[in-house]
Amino acid sequence: MVSVHSPGEVDYVAETVTRSVKILVAGNFGVGKTTFVCGVSEIRPLRTEETITEASIGVDDMAGLGTKVQTTVALDFGRLTLNPQLALYLFGTPGQERFAPLWEELARGALGALVLVDTRRIEKADDVLSALEQRGVPYAVAVNEFEGFRRYPLEEVREALDLAPETPVIAVDARRRDHNLRALITLAEYLFRRQESVPR
Repeated sequence: MVSVHSPGEVDYVAETVTRSVKILVAGNFGVGKTTFVCGVSEIRPLRTEETITEASIGVDDMAGLGTKVQTTVALDFGRLTLNPQLALYLFGTPGQERFAPLWEELARGALGALVLVDTRRIEKADDVLSALEQRGVPYAVAVNEFEGFRRYPLEEVREALDLAPETPVIAVDARRRDHNLRALITLAEYLFRRQESVPR
């Protein structure tokens, strides 16, 4: 049974935790990764956001992002204790292509990734999925359903992204902690099933 601490409830790892897992929260620029990590972390998250300046014009693709004024420039970090024995360490990746060199270090040691997808800019997810596949990082997909925009059946999203049949796809509102918890639990279950299926 999964039990989850509330945000701000603890700031240290419980003595009962015997296993920790590194999880990437990945996705293209402006998809909601910082919102996701901050909304689900049980500790005060580490954020490396900076104000978007004119230097981003012509470098970062701002189309469809409305009034976004800040961007992650290194990583977001949070922690979530899923049960008394298991803690997830969440590393939110920067979404812009110019920060791609950071991916090598962030992906090192990651058991898996939760990829946030924005159907308004779904084609932007291809580079993120490719980067994870090249590094051998298994993933689940969470469709961040932004308020006021069209929602698509998850099977259509799966087809558009050309995902493998076993890859989990789930809909979330990254502002809602219960949605984020469900997505992380779905990912954790998928990763553990994969591990159990590997011949010893």
